[in-house]
Amino acid sequence: MNAYDLSDLRRAAAAAVRAPSMHNSQPWAFRLRDGAVEVLADPGRQLSVADGGGWALRLALGAATFNARLALAWAGTPAEVRLLPDGEDPDLIARLTPAPHRPPTYTERDLYAAIERRHSNRRPFWPDPVPADVRMRLIEAARVEGAWLDLLVGMTALSGFSEIAHSADRVLRRDARYQAELITWTDTASEVEGIPVAAAAAVAEAQDLLPQRDFGGGRRAPGRDYEPEPLVGILGTSGDRRVDQLMAGQALQHVLLTATDAGLSSSMISQPIEVPPARDQLRRSLGRTGFPQIAFRVGYGLPGPAAPRRDVADVIVG
Repeated sequence: MNAYDLSDLRRAAAAAVRAPSMHNSQPWAFRLRDGAVEVLADPGRQLSVADGGGWALRLALGAATFNARLALAWAGTPAEVRLLPDGEDPDLIARLTPAPHRPPTYTERDLYAAIERRHSNRRPFWPDPVPADVRMRLIEAARVEGAWLDLLVGMTALSGFSEIAHSADRVLRRDARYQAELITWTDTASEVEGIPVAAAAAVAEAQDLLPQRDFGGGRRAPGRDYEPEPLVGILGTSGDRRVDQLMAGQALQHVLLTATDAGLSSSMISQPIEVPPARDQLRRSLGRTGFPQIAFRVGYGLPGPAAPRRDVADVIVG
């Protein structure tokens, strides 16, 4: 009988911890049970104010699951993934069991290599457009994971999104509890979690088309405004159940790694999803019957510093 071992668990976890998570809270743990690699939620790392319902936690765990899948496939030991496999254990998010051995595909190799290079880049991007063939690769990456991706084209669509995003951002900035929680994850003394100032966006200015979360960044250098016409992607799913949000997390990571492999940078814009009226307004503006799960900007930019990660040994449990 095929079974994963501790080396497989460590390989999967080492890739999984590189996934994105809101405020770099890293709400995951991993274990080996009955020859399967299991992805677990760490409820103590769920953001109680910003993510009381667990949407962001599940997106992060879906992204971590996708990275684990890639690591196992890269090693020639691909996994069959079952999401929410135990109704009695809500913290058990995914169980990865061994599929027949095979060599990794070229795409799996490329995406696995992109894991270490992918991180949020909150700095301005260059105005160079993203080629049409790359845009199609991003859309296809979401589709194969059971999600949809709309890329906003033209200033009419971007201006509409900008209004929704800034409105949601203002709501969150007026929420004292939300801001207090945000501060606890900003430039922390910890070297393994939260958002360091070096990775923060510059202080917002009136001309900025898109809102940036305030992680304590400084003033931008002269002439370093954000791109005037950014490429914004909105990723969504047909449903909004827990399993849909996990699927969205896998799709998001597939898209982000595809972008990284193409030489692009990205950063998340979650405010329109966090504020329910804004999310509904965004859905209507897209003409979609499904549910937007995350928005992001993507483009060409200078690499910036990555947020830190916990050691693999700290996220493996018995």
